[in-house]
Amino acid sequence: MLFRISIPAFAIVAVIAACGPSAKNGGDGGSVACSPGETSACYDGDSSTAGVGPCHGGMKTCQPSGIWGSCDGEVTPTAEVCGDQIDNNCNGMVDEDVDLDGDGFTTCGGDCCDSTSVCSDPKLVNPGAFEVPGNGVDDNCNGMIDETVAATCDTGLASNSSTGMDYAKAMELCQTTTMTDKKWGVISATLTLANGAGTPNVLARSIRPHYGTGTTPKAGASLVLLSTGNAAATGDTNPAPDTNEDADMMTSSPYPADFYAANGNKLPNAPGCPGPGGTTANDPVMLTLTIRVPTNASSFTIDTNFFSSEFPEWTCSAFNDFFVVLLDSTWTGMPANPTDKNLAFYTDAAMKKYPVGVNLAYGNTGLFKQCTNGVTGCAPGATRGTISSCASTAELAGTGMEPADPGAGFLGCTGAQIGGGTGWLSTSGNVVGGEIIKVRIAIWDTSDHALDSLAVIDNFQWSVTASQPGTVIQ
Repeated sequence: MLFRISIPAFAIVAVIAACGPSAKNGGDGGSVACSPGETSACYDGDSSTAGVGPCHGGMKTCQPSGIWGSCDGEVTPTAEVCGDQIDNNCNGMVDEDVDLDGDGFTTCGGDCCDSTSVCSDPKLVNPGAFEVPGNGVDDNCNGMIDETVAATCDTGLASNSSTGMDYAKAMELCQTTTMTDKKWGVISATLTLANGAGTPNVLARSIRPHYGTGTTPKAGASLVLLSTGNAAATGDTNPAPDTNEDADMMTSSPYPADFYAANGNKLPNAPGCPGPGGTTANDPVMLTLTIRVPTNASSFTIDTNFFSSEFPEWTCSAFNDFFVVLLDSTWTGMPANPTDKNLAFYTDAAMKKYPVGVNLAYGNTGLFKQCTNGVTGCAPGATRGTISSCASTAELAGTGMEPADPGAGFLGCTGAQIGGGTGWLSTSGNVVGGEIIKVRIAIWDTSDHALDSLAVIDNFQWSVTASQPGTVIQ
């Protein structure tokens, strides 16, 4: 599971009482047998708060089904409201403004769980947290427990939007914040070239309800497309698909400087394949997200899907178009984030690392699945191989990469289509709760401007547990 948190059973009852409406029934979970019509005194809050301030118990009645009903008439602790002269959290103090757990949020500032007397891990419960599904806690202190928030912020977005924040919304990053606000959320989102400066070609990015007919959003109504050509499938408009894959987008830039330097001033490469040529990112586009991390988050995941018309002829060649997800974080724990900051890589059983790209199809890594099995690397200068991990071509439908490619057959890759893809991948990285991170998502051509690749990005999610950084098949 993506979201997990370990809380003792006895603490869950106390947390629920302190942080919102109770899902329990008189402390017995609604499952203890009783005689229909029987009544009993009850209190769902922590026993130490009963009779303190406004908090008091109520009565529960046994239902015809033989289980206890809700505790009617009780008042349990809520977040302290300063200035009302009421001991809302029933701790024996009125209108106190304290931060006993040191999480940066005070009781009067909306912290509904400031000590272990009302919840098991107070530092993880405050208005700066994200709501963790299914843990029985009002993590973000908004008065609701385990609420499911529909991803509605990604509806009605223009396909050719030039607003970076729209691309964050299309990835389900709906909440915004500022550099000074302690609430988690996106602080800024920008679209640039690969070095973080300049303006990418307007055709290189789009927001779509699908890519082709086979790739639909993992969450919400939209997904992000970043491409070294036109970010469009057959029949799309604003932008429309490219009619000439050898066309130059008329943009270039240096590689991301920190990523390039961390790899010895060269691009990392799939084992056994020729290294990319040149020192320039051709036809690049990069989305940079500056985000304040929720106080209870330790990692995140993004769903990605990589497509390339370099497959299969130019697999394991110098033309391995690059896709990166670069994370700037203060995380120093284990598992460690990559030293070059790139999360878009796969580690095989022999601990060999493969950057996400068309060269994932070399050596049967298992991460290139939307394709036709057969010969790869049949073009001049490529390392010849075979692939048998292709599982389907369903996600190529309607993209323009699904037709048969006679040129590939001429070179020796018989039966190949115009392109191929990985299928959905999950990319993960570790973070420190409450810190401000940067996530840079970029794609570019290497060695030349010819033939295009495209990345689909969707479904950004937080987790309370640390992850194994990198990219894996879903």
